Amino acid sequence: MQSNNPVFRRSEAFNGSQANAYGNQTFPGNGTAYDGYGQTGVQQGYAPAPTTGERMTVDSVVQKTAISLGVVMLTAAITWWWVGDISSPSDASIGTLYLALMVGSFGAFALSMVNSFKRVISPALVIAFAALEGVALGAFSKFIDVFIVGTQAEGLGNNVVMQAVIGTFAAFAGTLAAYKILDIKVGQKFRTFVIAAMFGMVGLGLLEVVLQLFGTGTGILGFGGAGLLFAIGGLVLGVFMLILDFDFVEQGIAAGIEERESWRAAFALTVSLVWIYTNLLRILAIFSQD
Repeated sequence: MQSNNPVFRRSEAFNGSQANAYGNQTFPGNGTAYDGYGQTGVQQGYAPAPTTGERMTVDSVVQKTAISLGVVMLTAAITWWWVGDISSPSDASIGTLYLALMVGSFGAFALSMVNSFKRVISPALVIAFAALEGVALGAFSKFIDVFIVGTQAEGLGNNVVMQAVIGTFAAFAGTLAAYKILDIKVGQKFRTFVIAAMFGMVGLGLLEVVLQLFGTGTGILGFGGAGLLFAIGGLVLGVFMLILDFDFVEQGIAAGIEERESWRAAFALTVSLVWIYTNLLRILAIFSQD
Protein backbone atom coordinates (compact mmCIF):
# COMPACT_ATOMS: atom_id res chain seq x y z
CA MET A 1 0.00 0.00 0.00
CA GLN A 2 2.27 2.77 -1.24
CA SER A 3 1.42 6.38 -0.43
CA ASN A 4 2.23 9.80 -1.77
CA ASN A 5 1.33 11.31 1.59
CA PRO A 6 4.63 12.17 3.36
CA VAL A 7 3.05 11.51 6.75
CA PHE A 8 2.37 7.87 5.85
CA ARG A 9 5.06 7.37 3.23
CA ARG A 10 7.83 7.04 5.82
CA SER A 11 5.88 4.45 7.78
CA GLU A 12 7.18 0.92 7.32
CA ALA A 13 3.88 -0.36 8.65
CA PHE A 14 1.78 1.47 6.07
CA ASN A 15 4.03 0.83 3.10
CA GLY A 16 5.91 -2.34 3.95
CA SER A 17 9.68 -2.51 3.89
CA GLN A 18 10.08 -4.76 0.88
CA ALA A 19 8.25 -6.65 -1.85
CA ASN A 20 8.51 -10.30 -2.64
CA ALA A 21 8.99 -11.80 -6.09
CA TYR A 22 5.27 -11.60 -6.80
CA GLY A 23 5.00 -7.90 -6.05
CA ASN A 24 3.28 -8.32 -2.69
CA GLN A 25 4.29 -6.01 0.14
CA THR A 26 5.71 -7.52 3.33
CA PHE A 27 5.82 -6.01 6.75
CA PRO A 28 9.16 -5.75 8.58
CA GLY A 29 9.85 -8.49 11.04
CA ASN A 30 7.22 -11.01 10.01
CA GLY A 31 7.71 -11.70 6.29
CA THR A 32 3.99 -12.19 5.76
CA ALA A 33 2.64 -10.75 2.53
CA TYR A 34 -0.68 -9.07 2.03
CA ASP A 35 -2.38 -8.82 -1.35
CA GLY A 36 -1.30 -6.05 -3.67
CA TYR A 37 -3.52 -3.95 -5.91
CA GLY A 38 -5.66 -5.93 -8.30
CA GLN A 39 -5.40 -9.16 -6.34
CA THR A 40 -8.05 -10.94 -4.36
CA GLY A 41 -8.00 -10.52 -0.62
CA VAL A 42 -10.12 -9.47 2.27
CA GLN A 43 -11.32 -5.93 2.90
CA GLN A 44 -10.61 -4.36 -0.50
CA GLY A 45 -7.57 -6.52 -1.22
CA TYR A 46 -5.63 -6.06 2.02
CA ALA A 47 -5.21 -9.14 4.17
CA PRO A 48 -4.35 -8.56 7.84
CA ALA A 49 -0.65 -8.84 8.58
CA PRO A 50 0.44 -10.58 11.79
CA THR A 51 2.01 -8.31 14.38
CA THR A 52 3.91 -9.00 17.57
CA GLY A 53 1.73 -6.59 19.56
CA GLU A 54 -1.64 -4.91 19.39
CA ARG A 55 -3.06 -3.70 16.11
CA MET A 56 -4.32 -0.25 15.24
CA THR A 57 -8.07 0.13 15.64
CA VAL A 58 -10.61 2.90 15.21
CA ASP A 59 -10.67 3.28 19.01
CA SER A 60 -6.90 3.65 19.24
CA VAL A 61 -6.88 6.30 16.51
CA VAL A 62 -9.73 8.18 18.21
CA GLN A 63 -7.95 8.06 21.56
CA LYS A 64 -4.61 9.29 20.21
CA THR A 65 -6.28 12.00 18.13
CA ALA A 66 -8.26 13.17 21.16
CA ILE A 67 -5.01 13.45 23.14
CA SER A 68 -3.30 15.39 20.36
CA LEU A 69 -6.22 17.78 19.86
CA GLY A 70 -6.62 18.16 23.62
CA VAL A 71 -3.01 19.33 23.88
CA VAL A 72 -3.56 21.78 21.01
CA MET A 73 -6.63 23.30 22.64
CA LEU A 74 -5.04 23.41 26.11
CA THR A 75 -1.88 25.20 25.00
CA ALA A 76 -3.94 27.52 22.76
CA ALA A 77 -6.08 28.52 25.74
CA ILE A 78 -3.02 29.02 27.93
CA THR A 79 -1.38 31.17 25.25
CA TRP A 80 -4.55 33.28 24.85
CA TRP A 81 -4.58 33.89 28.60
CA TRP A 82 -0.80 34.45 28.85
CA VAL A 83 -0.81 37.13 26.15
CA GLY A 84 -3.44 39.06 28.05
CA ASP A 85 -5.69 41.90 26.94
CA ILE A 86 -4.55 44.02 24.00
CA SER A 87 -6.38 47.24 23.17
CA SER A 88 -3.88 48.87 20.81
CA PRO A 89 -0.65 48.10 18.89
CA SER A 90 1.27 50.04 21.54
CA ASP A 91 0.32 47.72 24.41
CA ALA A 92 3.19 45.94 26.13
CA SER A 93 1.46 42.61 25.49
CA ILE A 94 1.95 42.94 21.74
CA GLY A 95 5.55 41.77 22.09
CA THR A 96 4.37 38.67 23.94
CA LEU A 97 1.82 37.99 21.22
CA TYR A 98 4.37 38.13 18.41
CA LEU A 99 6.85 36.05 20.40
CA ALA A 100 4.28 33.30 20.95
CA LEU A 101 3.23 33.44 17.30
CA MET A 102 6.79 33.15 15.98
CA VAL A 103 7.99 30.47 18.41
CA GLY A 104 4.84 28.39 18.03
CA SER A 105 4.69 28.68 14.23
CA PHE A 106 8.32 27.90 13.47
CA GLY A 107 8.54 25.23 16.16
CA ALA A 108 5.39 23.48 14.96
CA PHE A 109 6.52 23.67 11.33
CA ALA A 110 9.91 22.13 12.18
CA LEU A 111 8.34 19.28 14.14
CA SER A 112 5.73 18.69 11.45
CA MET A 113 8.57 18.07 8.99
CA VAL A 114 10.29 15.72 11.44
CA ASN A 115 7.09 13.77 12.13
CA SER A 116 6.18 13.63 8.44
CA PHE A 117 9.45 12.07 7.33
CA LYS A 118 10.31 10.06 10.45
CA ARG A 119 10.22 6.34 9.72
CA VAL A 120 9.39 5.30 13.30
CA ILE A 121 6.70 7.50 14.80
CA SER A 122 7.47 9.11 18.16
CA PRO A 123 4.48 9.84 20.44
CA ALA A 124 6.58 12.40 22.33
CA LEU A 125 7.29 14.36 19.14
CA VAL A 126 3.62 14.25 18.17
CA ILE A 127 2.68 15.70 21.57
CA ALA A 128 5.44 18.32 21.29
CA PHE A 129 4.12 19.30 17.86
CA ALA A 130 0.59 19.59 19.24
CA ALA A 131 1.81 21.79 22.09
CA LEU A 132 3.68 24.19 19.79
CA GLU A 133 0.79 24.20 17.32
CA GLY A 134 -1.50 25.19 20.16
CA VAL A 135 0.79 28.10 21.06
CA ALA A 136 0.74 29.27 17.44
CA LEU A 137 -3.05 28.92 17.15
CA GLY A 138 -3.66 30.71 20.44
CA ALA A 139 -1.52 33.65 19.35
CA PHE A 140 -2.94 33.69 15.81
CA SER A 141 -6.51 33.60 17.14
CA LYS A 142 -5.75 36.50 19.49
CA PHE A 143 -4.20 38.45 16.61
CA ILE A 144 -7.31 37.89 14.45
CA ASP A 145 -9.64 38.80 17.30
CA VAL A 146 -7.84 42.06 18.15
CA PHE A 147 -6.37 43.45 14.94
CA ILE A 148 -8.53 42.05 12.15
CA VAL A 149 -12.01 41.61 13.58
CA GLY A 150 -11.70 44.21 16.32
CA THR A 151 -12.76 43.85 19.93
CA GLN A 152 -15.71 46.16 19.41
CA ALA A 153 -17.09 44.45 16.31
CA GLU A 154 -20.79 43.64 16.42
CA GLY A 155 -22.48 40.35 15.62
CA LEU A 156 -20.21 37.77 14.01
CA GLY A 157 -17.03 39.52 15.08
CA ASN A 158 -17.64 38.91 18.78
CA ASN A 159 -17.59 35.13 18.32
CA VAL A 160 -15.41 34.62 15.25
CA VAL A 161 -12.87 32.39 17.01
CA MET A 162 -15.51 30.17 18.60
CA GLN A 163 -17.38 29.92 15.31
CA ALA A 164 -14.19 28.84 13.57
CA VAL A 165 -13.71 26.10 16.19
CA ILE A 166 -17.29 24.88 15.77
CA GLY A 167 -16.99 25.10 11.99
CA THR A 168 -13.82 23.01 12.04
CA PHE A 169 -15.43 20.16 13.93
CA ALA A 170 -18.52 20.45 11.72
CA ALA A 171 -16.28 20.09 8.65
CA PHE A 172 -14.68 17.02 10.22
CA ALA A 173 -18.04 15.41 10.99
CA GLY A 174 -19.47 16.28 7.59
CA THR A 175 -16.45 14.96 5.71
CA LEU A 176 -16.43 11.73 7.70
CA ALA A 177 -20.15 11.24 7.10
CA ALA A 178 -19.73 11.85 3.36
CA TYR A 179 -16.75 9.50 3.23
CA LYS A 180 -18.71 6.66 4.82
CA ILE A 181 -22.16 7.24 3.36
CA LEU A 182 -21.00 7.95 -0.19
CA ASP A 183 -18.34 5.22 0.10
CA ILE A 184 -15.68 7.52 -1.35
CA LYS A 185 -12.78 5.70 -3.00
CA VAL A 186 -9.40 7.42 -3.04
CA GLY A 187 -7.45 6.92 -6.24
CA GLN A 188 -3.80 7.55 -7.02
CA LYS A 189 -4.53 10.68 -9.09
CA PHE A 190 -6.53 12.19 -6.24
CA ARG A 191 -3.73 11.48 -3.76
CA THR A 192 -1.14 13.04 -6.05
CA PHE A 193 -3.28 16.13 -6.64
CA VAL A 194 -3.96 16.74 -2.94
CA ILE A 195 -0.35 16.31 -1.85
CA ALA A 196 0.94 18.47 -4.70
CA ALA A 197 -1.62 21.16 -3.91
CA MET A 198 -0.73 21.08 -0.22
CA PHE A 199 2.99 21.53 -0.85
CA GLY A 200 2.17 24.17 -3.45
CA MET A 201 0.14 26.21 -0.98
CA VAL A 202 2.82 25.88 1.69
CA GLY A 203 5.45 26.98 -0.82
CA LEU A 204 3.39 29.99 -1.91
CA GLY A 205 2.85 30.94 1.71
CA LEU A 206 6.56 30.81 2.51
CA LEU A 207 7.35 32.82 -0.62
CA GLU A 208 4.79 35.42 0.41
CA VAL A 209 6.43 35.74 3.83
CA VAL A 210 9.81 36.33 2.19
CA LEU A 211 8.33 38.92 -0.19
CA GLN A 212 6.69 40.75 2.70
CA LEU A 213 10.04 41.00 4.44
CA PHE A 214 11.20 43.03 1.43
CA GLY A 215 8.15 45.26 1.51
CA THR A 216 6.18 43.63 -1.27
CA GLY A 217 3.85 40.68 -1.74
CA THR A 218 0.75 39.41 -3.52
CA GLY A 219 -1.66 39.67 -0.61
CA ILE A 220 -2.52 35.96 -0.48
CA LEU A 221 -1.84 35.91 3.25
CA GLY A 222 -3.68 39.16 3.81
CA PHE A 223 -7.33 39.90 4.45
CA GLY A 224 -8.39 41.28 1.10
CA GLY A 225 -9.71 39.68 -2.07
CA ALA A 226 -6.58 37.64 -2.81
CA GLY A 227 -6.42 36.47 0.79
CA LEU A 228 -10.06 35.39 0.68
CA LEU A 229 -9.56 33.30 -2.45
CA PHE A 230 -6.41 31.71 -1.02
CA ALA A 231 -8.20 30.88 2.25
CA ILE A 232 -11.19 29.35 0.45
CA GLY A 233 -8.83 27.20 -1.62
CA GLY A 234 -7.04 26.19 1.58
CA LEU A 235 -10.33 25.25 3.25
CA VAL A 236 -11.36 23.01 0.35
CA LEU A 237 -7.91 21.45 0.30
CA GLY A 238 -8.17 20.78 4.05
CA VAL A 239 -11.34 18.75 3.45
CA PHE A 240 -9.51 16.74 0.77
CA MET A 241 -6.68 16.14 3.24
CA LEU A 242 -9.19 14.71 5.71
CA ILE A 243 -10.42 12.30 3.04
CA LEU A 244 -6.86 11.07 2.56
CA ASP A 245 -6.50 10.66 6.32
CA PHE A 246 -9.70 8.62 6.57
CA ASP A 247 -8.60 6.42 3.66
CA PHE A 248 -5.20 5.65 5.18
CA VAL A 249 -6.68 4.90 8.59
CA GLU A 250 -9.17 2.53 6.99
CA GLN A 251 -6.50 0.82 4.90
CA GLY A 252 -4.10 0.64 7.83
CA ILE A 253 -6.69 -1.07 10.02
CA ALA A 254 -7.49 -3.50 7.20
CA ALA A 255 -3.79 -4.32 6.84
CA GLY A 256 -3.44 -4.99 10.57
CA ILE A 257 -0.63 -2.50 11.22
CA GLU A 258 0.83 -2.00 14.67
CA GLU A 259 -1.02 0.04 17.28
CA ARG A 260 1.79 2.61 17.57
CA GLU A 261 0.86 3.82 14.09
CA SER A 262 -2.27 5.29 15.67
CA TRP A 263 0.00 8.19 16.66
CA ARG A 264 0.91 8.76 13.02
CA ALA A 265 -2.76 8.82 12.08
CA ALA A 266 -3.48 11.18 14.98
CA PHE A 267 -0.71 13.51 13.81
CA ALA A 268 -2.08 13.57 10.26
CA LEU A 269 -5.63 14.27 11.45
CA THR A 270 -4.40 17.04 13.73
CA VAL A 271 -2.52 18.69 10.85
CA SER A 272 -5.62 18.57 8.65
CA LEU A 273 -7.90 20.00 11.34
CA VAL A 274 -5.46 22.80 12.14
CA TRP A 275 -5.23 23.57 8.41
CA ILE A 276 -9.03 23.80 8.18
CA TYR A 277 -9.29 25.94 11.32
CA THR A 278 -6.74 28.57 10.25
CA ASN A 279 -8.29 28.98 6.80
CA LEU A 280 -11.84 29.06 8.16
CA LEU A 281 -10.81 31.63 10.78
CA ARG A 282 -9.30 33.83 8.06
CA ILE A 283 -12.48 33.59 5.97
CA LEU A 284 -14.69 34.54 8.92
CA ALA A 285 -12.32 37.37 9.86
CA ILE A 286 -12.40 38.83 6.36
CA PHE A 287 -16.20 38.99 6.46
CA SER A 288 -16.16 40.39 9.99
CA GLN A 289 -13.74 43.31 9.69
CA ASP A 290 -14.78 46.68 11.07
